[in-house]
Amino acid sequence: MRISEAIFAGSSARVSQKPKRKLPEFAFIGRSNVGKSSLINMLTGNGKLAMTSSTPGKTKVVNHFLINDSWYLVDLPGYGYAKLPDKMRRELTEVIRDYIHNSEEMQLLFVLVDSRHDIGRIDTDFLAELGENGIPCAIIFTKADKLGPVALSRQIDKDKQILSETWEELPPMFVSSSARGDGRDEILSYITSILKDL
Repeated sequence: MRISEAIFAGSSARVSQKPKRKLPEFAFIGRSNVGKSSLINMLTGNGKLAMTSSTPGKTKVVNHFLINDSWYLVDLPGYGYAKLPDKMRRELTEVIRDYIHNSEEMQLLFVLVDSRHDIGRIDTDFLAELGENGIPCAIIFTKADKLGPVALSRQIDKDKQILSETWEELPPMFVSSSARGDGRDEILSYITSILKDL
């Protein structure tokens, strides 16, 4: 797939406030500073589409981007912000849950995991919740350029082992680097294959 057009289509805190035009949605979520905005900008070829920041919790609403006038790329708030006040953390959790449980147009939720570290409890718990609720998901290991090929392969194998303790069949997995463009073709091809089946 070649992305020729990516346009901001609106922000919402509830599914009822989403853009009125109903199109397939592919959503992206991850922990603080996992590289979500950088990945979205890399996939779309637009360095300024999603706001990148080193400040956790920058995305507080659900952002829809209209891609090639045919589907939405959805940027969700992150989860697991330890430094946020309880009230704000609860509000963000509510925004995320409302979207992933109630958006009928969502085809897939990409969960981003930092490839440099062991997958965290907060990630495995979140993924387990998706699995238990039958929410289609895939995992993207980000920042692949930060490790050498051997270390990267070893780390991903370790994460797969951790996930295998709770998953009978692991979700689809991709490896990406926003700096190098790694994973772009594979992720967009996967989205294309889902769109073709609709």
